[in-house]
Amino acid sequence: MNFFEHQDQARRNTTKLLLLFGLSIAGMIAAFYGVAIAVLSTQVTPELGGLVLWRPGVLFWVASGTLAFMVVGSSIKMAQLSQGGHSLAKGLGGRELNPLTDDPDEQRLINVVSEMALASGTPIPAVYLLDDEPGINAFAAGHTADKAVIGVTRGCLDQLSRDELQGVIGHEFSHIFNGDMGLNLKLIGVIHGLLLIYIAGRVVLRLSYYGGSSRRSKDDKGAGAVLAAALAMVVIGYLGVLCGRLIKSAVSREREFLADASAVQFTRNPEGLTGALRKIGQIPSGSTMVSPMAETASHLLFGEANGNLSFLGGWFATHPPLGERLRRLGQVPIPQGVSPLTVGASVSSPDESLVMGLHGGTSTAVQPGIATIASPNPSQFMTAIGTTDARRLEQVRSLLSDLPGEIKSALQNPTAAAEVVYALLVRTKPALQTQQIEYLSNTYGPDCRQRVGQIYNQVRALKPGQDLLLLEALVPALQQLDAEAGRKFIQTAQALSQPGGRLLPANYPLQLILRKRLSSGSGQPATITAITDLWGDALVVLALLARVGHTRPEDALYAFKLGLSQLPGAKTQTSPNQLPPVNSTDINASLSRLEQAVPKLKQAIVDACAHTVLADNDVTPAEMGLLRAVVITLDCPAPPFLK
Repeated sequence: MNFFEHQDQARRNTTKLLLLFGLSIAGMIAAFYGVAIAVLSTQVTPELGGLVLWRPGVLFWVASGTLAFMVVGSSIKMAQLSQGGHSLAKGLGGRELNPLTDDPDEQRLINVVSEMALASGTPIPAVYLLDDEPGINAFAAGHTADKAVIGVTRGCLDQLSRDELQGVIGHEFSHIFNGDMGLNLKLIGVIHGLLLIYIAGRVVLRLSYYGGSSRRSKDDKGAGAVLAAALAMVVIGYLGVLCGRLIKSAVSREREFLADASAVQFTRNPEGLTGALRKIGQIPSGSTMVSPMAETASHLLFGEANGNLSFLGGWFATHPPLGERLRRLGQVPIPQGVSPLTVGASVSSPDESLVMGLHGGTSTAVQPGIATIASPNPSQFMTAIGTTDARRLEQVRSLLSDLPGEIKSALQNPTAAAEVVYALLVRTKPALQTQQIEYLSNTYGPDCRQRVGQIYNQVRALKPGQDLLLLEALVPALQQLDAEAGRKFIQTAQALSQPGGRLLPANYPLQLILRKRLSSGSGQPATITAITDLWGDALVVLALLARVGHTRPEDALYAFKLGLSQLPGAKTQTSPNQLPPVNSTDINASLSRLEQAVPKLKQAIVDACAHTVLADNDVTPAEMGLLRAVVITLDCPAPPFLK
């Protein structure tokens, strides 16, 4: 399956989750109803008649109370998780790592995460370290890829080599690509409703034990009823615990096999992931976690968080056995034609933290001159969405390692990062450049103008396609700007992108990426299923893409019509005979609406974009940059295509 099919499957799994939740609720209602009938049977007398098993009124009150309890419990938990992965990571005892950290182990982890993100076209996630967890475990969490976080335990940093850590991170990125994260957070909320009855029953039992003895003599009958109700809640609630475990197992285990296989495909180095799995079996702590919230989050972790679940043949385990995971990894086919990223080392080398070049050093993984734009066909472009490979990882590492020192240091300095972005936005045309530089001087003073001027020559030496990669690499530092500085940065970037109010086409991809990555919103929900609701928006975006890279109007019109022909129902729609006019306001509004398409419809839209740009097999850097920026804006991770 491709990226869009995995996203669609994640949506279907949500329906499956709700169905299983409904069945669990029905079972618990039936159990509570049985208890209620049993209690009422003790009050049956010959005068009142015999035992009546069917009592609609009793069923109504039992069902209403149970449903209300579970819905309130689930709603409270989901509200607590409204911050997505950040709230979960903090609940597990995580500490968010500063991208500007000087700690070599923390920097190594951030580098590995950043390289995987840049090579796949996803935003660089926030990284959390669980300092108090000696076991080897990790997770990816968030409502969307834009809001994802990666968390790893201290055991990962202490026990794993760079190759092994990269295998674990590749596994977690698979969960990001496959749409598992949103489902995992929903699962936590839903299952909390099942657990809450058990928790409440235990609380009532404890209160009855410590505070009920003085009242028991006054009202033995009432105290006995409360105790019986609490015991029923504990027993039936424990059925909810088991149901929750079974639901997590049903949803989780097969996805773990897929994530393992994807990690090997990403890195072409099976020894990295298999080494991490073997170490879980070798160290005393394994993958177990001590956090009280580990059980709640067990289904989204890299390894089994509870080591005491071997009973019942592992039915309640959220992860497959280590031996089975290792066996299947031995059968994963490795793509031919590209060397693995590294030869699987079993120990960390002192220079491993230097991969992104943040502390000096050079990379010899890729020969100079490879970072130019490749010309994939539309099918290759679509296949690459939501994935990466070892070659791209090598290219990203090489690019970051070979950056000039001043730009390299900007990856760890928010103010300097902003100035590098300004330099990327300054154009070569003298009249425009003068206008842009004067704006910088008036806004920040002559010192900023001088620094941007020095950086300008360095960023102009970047190879085609590297400007967007550099921009993405700068985002974590830009996110460290305080609120006022961040607001001023956005205003300045927008002014440089459209001096005099006229949008510069060369800057538009950069502006799209900045708006997407630095947005504080949660994105648009995917609810639109019909192309008829988005036809006009598709025309606007395809017209924009067709105008770039074509000097002859007839060539641009051909590319536009070719893209339109890929949309579902194109034959029934009216196709314009000339390119419709576009402006930045219309384009931004259309992209926001296209973002709301469901995965299968979005696949057709992205395919139409790819055909518009790539069908002539002569893609320019400007075309590829705009295509990637548009696709990323639609919440699809589009990796860089570098030769």
